[in-house]
Amino acid sequence: MSTRAKAIARVFGAVTALSSMITLPSLALALLWGEPTALPFAEAGLPPMLAGALLWFMFRHSRYELRVRDGFVVTAGIWIIASLVTAVPFYLALPQLSYTDAVFEATSGLTTTGATVLTGLDALPRSLLFFRSSLNFFGGMGIVILAVAVLPMLKIGGMHLFKTEITGPVKDNKLTPRIAETARTLWVVYIGLNLLCALAYWAAGMDWFDAVNHAMTTVATAGFSTHDASFGYWDSALIEGIAIAFMLLGGISFSMHWYAWRAATVSHYQASSEFRAYIAIAVTFVLLVTGYLWLSGEVTGFDQSLRHAAFQTVSHLTTTGYASTGFSHWPGMLPVLMVMLAFIGGCSSSTAGGIKVARVQLVIQQGLRELKQLVHPKAQYLVTMGGKRVSESVVISVAGFCALYITVYVVLVLLLSADGLDLPTAFSAAASCLNNLGPGLGQVTLHYQVLSDFSTWLMSFAMLLGRLEIFTVLVFFMPSFWQE
Repeated sequence: MSTRAKAIARVFGAVTALSSMITLPSLALALLWGEPTALPFAEAGLPPMLAGALLWFMFRHSRYELRVRDGFVVTAGIWIIASLVTAVPFYLALPQLSYTDAVFEATSGLTTTGATVLTGLDALPRSLLFFRSSLNFFGGMGIVILAVAVLPMLKIGGMHLFKTEITGPVKDNKLTPRIAETARTLWVVYIGLNLLCALAYWAAGMDWFDAVNHAMTTVATAGFSTHDASFGYWDSALIEGIAIAFMLLGGISFSMHWYAWRAATVSHYQASSEFRAYIAIAVTFVLLVTGYLWLSGEVTGFDQSLRHAAFQTVSHLTTTGYASTGFSHWPGMLPVLMVMLAFIGGCSSSTAGGIKVARVQLVIQQGLRELKQLVHPKAQYLVTMGGKRVSESVVISVAGFCALYITVYVVLVLLLSADGLDLPTAFSAAASCLNNLGPGLGQVTLHYQVLSDFSTWLMSFAMLLGRLEIFTVLVFFMPSFWQE
């Protein structure tokens, strides 16, 4: 066995053990509350934890400097392993679920998609509901970033792993000199926002259990809820306002949050062109949807139109996927608009899915530059962000990403249609899963139980594609990747 294979096996062993440890808090709660899920959590968590620890121990002395292509292998492998391992508690605790559906639920949780195959959430054991929310929590900042932060014994070039999971067009920025310290710093900021969100929810009227669970799924822009009615369960403008604030925060680069905490200033937010565009997009579409709802008479009163428009628009733009009154019954273009907003997503290095605001900005600028070039062929036009020139390599990379992203989306829609789904369902399910949004239209408005096994596995794959921003996964389909 080569040194490279041993080093990668060591990483996979450590991550398998780490993924299994996610079940421990839920196991403890099940024992504390005397719930029947204690045995499934124990059976699902302890064997892979021991197996992973053994695999790590066998190759613990292996030393190997991770190469770029190894970073792709390890990152994708970590997410696949984590999804398969964390699916077991669902499979064992809920006899009505097949392993295929269990993998879908776990993948949806870890990728912060929020799509579900479960119904009757209000009647499920609280420990299982907490487990679903904890998947959102750990997946929000990222399994790989967690591994880099808490497993410094990996020692195989954490920067390659970090860059393959961090989102956005530019991936070279580090907050601190050491990559493990950067990962830990991001987690500190992330946990801090979760604590603030939980306290705010509790103060607004949620009980502690709901407050903690919804904090874990709000800052992660994930969308799992402890109730079938989601935020409609409380029907509270105050609680929805808190959710809007923390969904917006989750959709902003966490490096900016870190700098705000460290330097005790917020001036850098205003200086960021991506942040300004993000807020402008949110405000513009909130006002558009508010006007549409109000003028159509779908919602009575301007204040109620604004309330529901703000909540659903921010929920979809940040790819959180929460619901208050729902959106599928809204008039005209609004249901489709809600799904399409997820293609924009949040800012780079945030927990939101989608293409990301920075990429949208660059693609629009590049399109406008081409139009200007047609009128003035000899003129030189630059693509800029924040007053600084963007290199041509980044512009080309972003254009290629967006083209491939849309191509993947079209292929997913065609495959779902070929499997017998109607067009609204196929269109929205593919968009929802690829953008890590959650809710869809048609037959997947409330849940994804209607999907066949083929479509369920396909959508699980789509969620991983979206979470890892397609390149990290699609690179494996390149023959040249496997050539030395």
